[in-house]
Amino acid sequence: MKRSPYVAGQFYSASENSLKQEIGHLFANAAKVKKQEVKAVVSPHAGYMYSGQVAADVFSLINVPDTIIIIGPNHTGLGPAFSVFKQGLWHTPLGDVEIDEELAALIMKKCPLLQEDIKAHAYEHSVEVQIPFMQYLRQDFKIVPMVLSRYNLPAYRELGKAIASAIKELKRNALIVASSDMTHHEERIHAEKKDKIAIEEILKLNEEMLVEKVENLDISMCGYIPTAVTIVAAKELGAKQAVLAKYLTSGDVTGDYDSVVGYAGLIIK
Repeated sequence: MKRSPYVAGQFYSASENSLKQEIGHLFANAAKVKKQEVKAVVSPHAGYMYSGQVAADVFSLINVPDTIIIIGPNHTGLGPAFSVFKQGLWHTPLGDVEIDEELAALIMKKCPLLQEDIKAHAYEHSVEVQIPFMQYLRQDFKIVPMVLSRYNLPAYRELGKAIASAIKELKRNALIVASSDMTHHEERIHAEKKDKIAIEEILKLNEEMLVEKVENLDISMCGYIPTAVTIVAAKELGAKQAVLAKYLTSGDVTGDYDSVVGYAGLIIK
């Protein structure tokens, strides 16, 4: 099965040449630093004109490995709580990317909560928008796309540990990408205050407090569950620290600070 792009022409350019130019411009504006080997990243998933610079700043810091596990939130409500696109191809204007079917199957075996499902991925943008950034940097990698809905902390930890265990067992050179935007549609001063709280817990690699504060303080970080799972997996793989690469709001692009969305990019190593 091939999954066709859903938001090409909306969130990013639909043609190969235009998309290469769009992403190339974003990378050209990113910091020029030595690339690092990291366990995971947190990257935003809005339209490239809004959050693309934050994503480019993140991916410009890292080496893209052989396998990318991309974990996004479920915005559509379709499918089970934990879904994986287990086999086939994902298509973007920059070409096809294979699913790492062996790794996907092993993660499912280790975490029965994770179910093979296509519906949850068909109209979901949070995984899709990450892929062209990595394709721009490297063509020969495979992905494991996951989409998650709200469940509970033990389940998030179970999945995170399953991901790490499968990576270790198959000796994969892998990166985990947590796809998330931050606070949605609040005045910038309030959005930045809330986002700082969530970012501080990511920097501490504290999945429990991230979940608790997002849920109890009404922080509308849509990908906090993928981020919590990613923190667990990264720590199981030996991660010791997280670093904030860039933070912006949509107001920095539009000039409208009355109702913004926050975008944070972090690396975990």
